[in-house]
Amino acid sequence: MAGRNGRTVRDLRRANRTAVLQRLYFDGPLSRFELGPATGLSSGSVSNVVADLVADGLVEEAGSVDSDGGRPRTLLRVAPGSGHMIGVDVGETRVRIELFDLTLTELARAERPLGQRRYDVDVIVGHIRDGVAEVIETAGAAPERLLGVGIGVPGIVEHTPDRGAVVHGQTIGWDAVPLEELLRSGSRLPDTVRWFIDNGARTLGQAEMWFGGGRGARNAVVVLFGSGVGACLVTPEVEHGRAVEWGHLTVRVRGRRCRCGALGCLEAYAGAESLLERWREEGGRPPADADEETALTAMLAAAYPADGTTGADPAALAVLEETAEYLGAGLSDLINLFQPERILIGGWAGLQLGAGFLPAVRRHAAAYALRHPAEQVTIDLGRLGPDAVTVGAAILPLADFFARGGRRPEAAPEGPAPAWRAVLEERAPR
Repeated sequence: MAGRNGRTVRDLRRANRTAVLQRLYFDGPLSRFELGPATGLSSGSVSNVVADLVADGLVEEAGSVDSDGGRPRTLLRVAPGSGHMIGVDVGETRVRIELFDLTLTELARAERPLGQRRYDVDVIVGHIRDGVAEVIETAGAAPERLLGVGIGVPGIVEHTPDRGAVVHGQTIGWDAVPLEELLRSGSRLPDTVRWFIDNGARTLGQAEMWFGGGRGARNAVVVLFGSGVGACLVTPEVEHGRAVEWGHLTVRVRGRRCRCGALGCLEAYAGAESLLERWREEGGRPPADADEETALTAMLAAAYPADGTTGADPAALAVLEETAEYLGAGLSDLINLFQPERILIGGWAGLQLGAGFLPAVRRHAAAYALRHPAEQVTIDLGRLGPDAVTVGAAILPLADFFARGGRRPEAAPEGPAPAWRAVLEERAPR
């Protein structure tokens, strides 16, 4: 039966379950008494919902606390082992796959280095399939308890009704790749397991907003600085985060050719791939046959000798200083356009360059940006380290699980699935 607003009793129950699960997840352990004001539900509704969630094995007791003059109150929490999620990062040097329990504690991981055929579609699909099978076997997890597989990829992701997620990755040679369809066609997982595919910068941003340096911020930009650069924008108007192709902002007319084919993109100056290429052009000598991460480590060692001697490579220093200026100039555009209160820099290259690189970036960003918005923003490194993209990818099936009120796809009510993006939009951490 539907009410005046079109919501059925089933919809209301699902929404109540979602509210209780989210508050326990982000603010728990909590007592039933505390859940009332936290969710806006009546004490009777809280008792009924909690009883259902306990019966489903999703919520468990977590000790007790004294109350004012009465009986101790039982604390409740989300049961960590009641479900599993997998997060996948299709990165620039490797594919990383991690299995998490419901509280995002890592249970197992697998990594597949990317060699000469880096972004061959069949290779990437094979790495994901094999890695998913490996982490499930390593952890001894039951595939039917899997809530879903989230994947962060480079490029623009289009969600289509007939083929699922389709990836447009111009810089990696992917032209409308039906990645979800390819993964489903040879999957060894149960048909009920869902695949969630999104841009890697967006999954990085989601992780930082829920669990990292973005907690509590209303306006933020999370930057993914790797072989190339990308960003995720979060504002009150775009609360669930939007991937922006920031790396392909033109910073120099008739400048260096970017790997996307255009001239003068920010990525042609600020990405690790271009940074290393410019060092070679200036006479630098990265280790032969080294991957980008190893080569960048060598460049940093050349620019900043560990023994503090004066034997620093001037070419490496000059390229790093120029990169800091380009990156700062690129950030100034984000500051002027969106006026964020925080900018967080993540990605493997951003983490390698580290805190020592930030003062120069901040200085250039302030010099190129308008004074007032520049004075309101902080620029820092992300807090979640190299696993941020996989954590953010695992959040996608977790958000779907919340949107369903903690019910698995096979137990979901008939009709359209609830919009899992609405859960992301709430940005529950406060």
